[in-house]
Amino acid sequence: MSEKDFLAHLKENQRIIFKLVNIYARDADDRKDLQQEIILQAWKGYPRFKGESKFSTWLYRLSLNTILTMRRRTTAIEYRENLESLNATSSPFETKDNTELLYNAIKQLNDAEKAIISLSLEGYDHNEIADIIGISSNLVGVKVFRAKQRLTEILKKA
Repeated sequence: MSEKDFLAHLKENQRIIFKLVNIYARDADDRKDLQQEIILQAWKGYPRFKGESKFSTWLYRLSLNTILTMRRRTTAIEYRENLESLNATSSPFETKDNTELLYNAIKQLNDAEKAIISLSLEGYDHNEIADIIGISSNLVGVKVFRAKQRLTEILKKA
């Protein structure tokens, strides 16, 4: 597992980071901090990635855990690394009005609902979401249904 392999995996799955950061971040500085922290934690954790699951599943779990940990911290830490080193320009999700409305609606959900809805929108099935989040598949179904109801209510008001 080399640095080259890590960067290739990360570049291939960078949309995961963009998506989650856009859902959880409050502003551009927060997005940058979260992106940097996720990349740092992914780099630190990569040697322990055994390939027992897809890299995207591992990165989703790591990203969610990192975001939730960062939200609990009282002090911010600055890192010099940045996402530009991956040749990423901007998030593909920042360009459409409807997508922005959806992100704003998702931001109003609680942390668990945000995680579950983001995974569902990414195309993960209930079993995969259950594995990533650490709850039963049936509970995922219930939470997806409730989160969609809340999103519908929020979007009707928008």
